Amino acid sequence: MTTKVIANIPVEVNAEGFMTNPAEWTREIAVELAREEGIGELNPTHWKVIEFCRQSAVNSGKAPTLRTITTGTGLSTKELFTLFPKGPAKKVARIAGLGKPEGCV
Repeated sequence: MTTKVIANIPVEVNAEGFMTNPAEWTREIAVELAREEGIGELNPTHWKVIEFCRQSAVNSGKAPTLRTITTGTGLSTKELFTLFPKGPAKKVARIAGLGKPEGCV
């Protein structure tokens, strides 16, 4: 594991850049990670998805899958790909300070 400074906060990340301790996450970190992912400014729908994923991870102990996110948020897969292009489950997990979802390459 490596320490990376994100939004002026040192956090532990794995080789793929996912935070290893979700408790270190802040909204400021999410904003910076979204920029790194090419997402830009996070709107209320982004935050709805991020907050759902964080709560889902608290309940299940792991990052949610795409299906879990669509079911839990009421958003379609297409809407998620618009919000988080090229791999929404993986991108939102990283932005939310979670590990990589099972089944993501």
